[in-house]
Amino acid sequence: MASKHRHFDFLVLGSGIGGLFYTLKVAPHGRVAVITKKHRAESNTNYAQGGIAAVTSKEDSVEMHVADTLNAGAGLCKEAVVRAIVEEGPARVAELMALGMEFSEREIPGADGTREFDLGKEGGHSKRRILHAKDATGRAIESSLLNAVNSHGTVEWFEDHFAINLITTAKLGDTGPNRCLGVYVLNQLTGEVETFSADQVLLATGGCGKVYLYTTNPDIATGDGVAMAYRAGVPVANMEFIQFHPTCLYHPRAKSFLVTEAVRGEGGVLTGLDGQQFMDRYHELKSLAPRDIVARAIDAEMKKTGSACVHLDITHKPAPFLIERFPNIYQNCLRFGIDITKEPIPVVPAAHYQCGGVVTNLDGETGIDGLYAVGEVACTGLHGANRLASNSLLEALVCAERAARLAVARRGAHACPEIPGWRRGNAHDPDELVVVSHNWDELRRTMWDYVGIVRTTKRLERARKRIELLREEIQQYYWDFNVTSDLLELRNLATVAELIVECALQRNESRGLHYTLDHPNPDPALAQHDTRVQRPEGVSPRN
Repeated sequence: MASKHRHFDFLVLGSGIGGLFYTLKVAPHGRVAVITKKHRAESNTNYAQGGIAAVTSKEDSVEMHVADTLNAGAGLCKEAVVRAIVEEGPARVAELMALGMEFSEREIPGADGTREFDLGKEGGHSKRRILHAKDATGRAIESSLLNAVNSHGTVEWFEDHFAINLITTAKLGDTGPNRCLGVYVLNQLTGEVETFSADQVLLATGGCGKVYLYTTNPDIATGDGVAMAYRAGVPVANMEFIQFHPTCLYHPRAKSFLVTEAVRGEGGVLTGLDGQQFMDRYHELKSLAPRDIVARAIDAEMKKTGSACVHLDITHKPAPFLIERFPNIYQNCLRFGIDITKEPIPVVPAAHYQCGGVVTNLDGETGIDGLYAVGEVACTGLHGANRLASNSLLEALVCAERAARLAVARRGAHACPEIPGWRRGNAHDPDELVVVSHNWDELRRTMWDYVGIVRTTKRLERARKRIELLREEIQQYYWDFNVTSDLLELRNLATVAELIVECALQRNESRGLHYTLDHPNPDPALAQHDTRVQRPEGVSPRN
């Protein structure tokens, strides 16, 4: 039976801030399909607690924000990219507010009830510039954007649809310039693989936190966009820079609950289990040092003392303030028997953000015509070797708007050739799903043990050997059996794990989030040097 073929003007893979803002911009100009493998509100954006970093205060400036970003990026940021995103950010934030997004405000003391933004401060920022909606900013942004997108009759949603592989002219045997034509998608409700085509395709699929055993990310963060783009021949860069958030709640029943950096911005301090502060031994900014430094410091303290976690203590602040400022954290911790107004929060580092990704420019353009990438899946050069807190939502907004402008201008430039349906071959239903679950666990544990916060060349080489064996086994399984969402996620995670290891082995220095005991210092010759991996020509997996 031929697979179902749907054609649109624009395809959007992912429903976080980048995908939704882009959708909002292109919706007046044609039919849009938004494809998401879960519910439309399930995205990394929805779990973002901190906020958006943007210059809105008279005490702040573009130059200060640029300087903070460059400093956090440890010599690897592209300054022109940083400057453009920081300069354009406030206008994009204003657009969000026009859509109904409400950021937290406070009364100005002695100003007769006049209010201003209640700006937060996070690690690496020299000024208060974090716009937030208490401690659930991402959820509020997601809601505002969804409401705005749903008002457009040109947008069609495809929930429970899992993008498998990009369709390109090169894969169809065309020898001309490679162009993206669409994507093969698994309809998880029917089990059928459908064909979606458009000459403008956006990857807004988020990051890959689930490649690690412990992560702050939701279950959907399996690196799907990076893996698909790599298989299509798009260069991928700087995947060694995986940001570990220093403070994930440590509790046996708390799966992946993040404790926002804003807690430290409001005066929270990190201590050992003995109650003694330790960050002054690692950085002059103490508990507000950049994330890579804080994560390594916590890791070092845990190894030195043998403790399973450290404490984040903000009990010196008034209880009403904490409950008002951090209602989400207060309620969630209380569910696990922790009252943050009276006792410190047990925390550990966990994989949080992918600073590398699909190589793009500021307009989201990739190496394939008609394919764009924005948000965490993309590598623009903004974050460098370490993302400055709350710059991610800012980047997604700015680059989504730019990509949309370009996509609208180029819509309909190419006629869509005939696309063959999905080739099932001799694949049949899987007989032993334990293979998927076992390999899933082994892959994530290998990454945690060998490719974590602190690395060595020997550990990386061991990881590469194990991942290579796992990838061969997973690929054979992929060829032999009908695809399922679990198998597709495992396949993508294995690809992303390989890319992280390969990039890490290319960087013989310690810089930002990549710290190796074999090369503990940065190499000046590698400043402004990206690590890149691209699929060899002639290697083409099924479809």
